[in-house]
Amino acid sequence: QEHVVESGGGLVQAGGSLRLSCVVSGSDFRLIAMGWYRQAPGKQRELVADITSGGKTAYLDSVEGRFTISRDNAKNTVCLQMNSLKPEDTAVYTCRSFPSLQRIGSWGQGTQVTVSS
Repeated sequence: QEHVVESGGGLVQAGGSLRLSCVVSGSDFRLIAMGWYRQAPGKQRELVADITSGGKTAYLDSVEGRFTISRDNAKNTVCLQMNSLKPEDTAVYTCRSFPSLQRIGSWGQGTQVTVSS
């Protein structure tokens, strides 16, 4: 079965940086599109960034220029580099392998990111 596991969350001050990592197992990672989502308590979950199997990226407008999503196919890993963090970035961040016609996809369990003022 396909599994994803996130790591790298924590508590930082505004203006600081964090790097989140997500490791995928149980599938051919090179063929999988990946995304990072976030959800704050009482708020809707939103897609923060995604990357296709070919390396094309897209970002939520509010993080454009501050966050960078990347993938390392040799390590079955996708990362989210978060710079210039703001308190409004505080949320649980979750990695997802997108489903396809061939796979159901999978969600990680999330990692907490807290940005203090």
